[in-house]
Amino acid sequence: MMMKNPRETYLASTVSTASPAQLLVMLCERLCLDLQRASAALGEGNLGEAHAPLLHAQDIVLELHASLRPEAWSGGPALASLYDYLHRELVRANVHKDRAVTDECLGLASTLRDTWREAALSLVAASA
Repeated sequence: MMMKNPRETYLASTVSTASPAQLLVMLCERLCLDLQRASAALGEGNLGEAHAPLLHAQDIVLELHASLRPEAWSGGPALASLYDYLHRELVRANVHKDRAVTDECLGLASTLRDTWREAALSLVAASA
């Protein structure tokens, strides 16, 4: 039997015990991290190193979009459109290895992350 890396065990435990709101924030945090890594690689001229984080960022946005139920609330359709836009721009950033587009996506992702974090905190406060 192979022992898991302690970090992997911790991450698996964190994800498996997180609330849906916490998972959403975690996804957005990872999206921002991927975009920071891609931007840094592009800024250093390491175009190949930007590819994997940009692809992962695209996957995260697709997952966020797939889990969204736009009919559940009035802002749902607008958020779906934002996810569509963000995905298109991430594809463009990756195809053209464009740091400016990557940084624009990072700005949007950071705003999303902060908004979802605030919403998750307000849910915790409301339940207390």
